[in-house]
Amino acid sequence: MVQLIGVENLLTFIITASIFVMTPGLDTIFILNKSISQGKKAGIYATLGINTGVLVHTVFAALGLSLIIAKSVFAFALLKYVGAAYLVYLGITKLISKETIVNTDAIRKQIKSSKHNFISGVINNVLNPKVALFVLAFFPQFIKREYISSPIPFIILGITYAILGITWLMMLTLFASTFSKKLADHPKTDKWINRFSGATFILMGLKVALTKR
Repeated sequence: MVQLIGVENLLTFIITASIFVMTPGLDTIFILNKSISQGKKAGIYATLGINTGVLVHTVFAALGLSLIIAKSVFAFALLKYVGAAYLVYLGITKLISKETIVNTDAIRKQIKSSKHNFISGVINNVLNPKVALFVLAFFPQFIKREYISSPIPFIILGITYAILGITWLMMLTLFASTFSKKLADHPKTDKWINRFSGATFILMGLKVALTKR
């Protein structure tokens, strides 16, 4: 195994991180929701957004900001409730939406929609305090003691984790998006999918809001 600066037991990290990545959670639900309701492209951009969020938390951990979140009741609560409010907002937007699942006439909106899905993925992860705590608790176990204050090993592990996350969520996206194509042939299902998506996001928001440290 290639020796990376400040990192130890990289293979163990990859195996363990892969298990974490594949364990169903908010990210899985978020990607399945996007892929089924909006198609493959939405799932891909949301996947990139989610893992960009992982890198943001990695940088926070490297700079010591995650430690502030972990130790400060106020900071943790603020991040938690803002994240929950955002998810509930997405849910309500879906519930009142009258847009079809697959809009073939909205070519001009594709760039905007892609940007929106990417940003939603980023926000979904950045505003989840559990991700910050995970990075802070998990990553240091694979960093050599003399490098624990260096940002380099954190960045290396963060990039590795993001690559694993992208690989797994892309697989989910390709699988789930096949349902989107089938649903496009049944326009009447649009409102039910939107309602399901909206309810899912709201439940995700409530779950985040009720998260304990």
